[in-house]
Amino acid sequence: MPRLVPAVLRAADILELFLGPEATLTAAQITTRLDLPRSTAHELLTTLVARRYLARQAGEETTYRLGPVLLELGSRYQQRLEFAAEADAVARSVAAQCGETVHVGVLDGLDVVYVSKIDSTHSVRLISEVGSRLPAHCTAVGKALLAGLPASELARLLKGHKLTALTRRSITSRTDLLAQLDEVRTTRIAHERSESNVDAGCVAAPVVDAEGRWVAAMSISIPTSRHNEEAWSRWEKLVRDGAAELSSRLGAGFRPSDANQQPRRPAGEGSSTAISPVR
Repeated sequence: MPRLVPAVLRAADILELFLGPEATLTAAQITTRLDLPRSTAHELLTTLVARRYLARQAGEETTYRLGPVLLELGSRYQQRLEFAAEADAVARSVAAQCGETVHVGVLDGLDVVYVSKIDSTHSVRLISEVGSRLPAHCTAVGKALLAGLPASELARLLKGHKLTALTRRSITSRTDLLAQLDEVRTTRIAHERSESNVDAGCVAAPVVDAEGRWVAAMSISIPTSRHNEEAWSRWEKLVRDGAAELSSRLGAGFRPSDANQQPRRPAGEGSSTAISPVR
């Protein structure tokens, strides 16, 4: 088992005291309840106040209450729980209509991280799991998310980065990738055919927040044995509608009809049998 850091454990112990009934605690109470040396308690409390995990009670320098950072962290945690729940609900609805595997992913640097997955109802399906990641340039979800970045941010991420191939169809040319991203910005649909897995492909659409940012993407993933052009058109509509529904649920004031808008950019920015994971 990895070694635990004593100072961090003590700081956590202090914060967890506030899970009790008292809204405020004095330095003396904290020191006594945790059996800490006074100097250690003072250093920990000073540090927690400096980082805004605790705040001093107005007019009482040795009385402490929870600080604003904890509210911010708790709010962010709650938002992510709500996002995962909404993503699962909408993905389940889309999967029920197409019978294929549906994913929702977010961007982490130049990787896609999958936060939701609903399995196909077919006997031949994709093996994947929530929390897995793939290079964004090899996936439809990733292309949808890269296309939504401001040009300066995309350039910063790609600078000096080698586009590695997962299959012989993977994009390895930055020029080719940027051309595909321009098309995604226009159509709001991203494709990937055997670029992350030779046995599957997928289609994805962006999930947009109330400010027009492309914050996530939804995809339908299909084994190549079930590919046909008529089905691709149907999958495109389903994933576009699903992404718009998830956008509507997540973004206050966002309407599904807003799905025809281009991604918002800062002023001055321009566009420049078992099957392994694929999205």
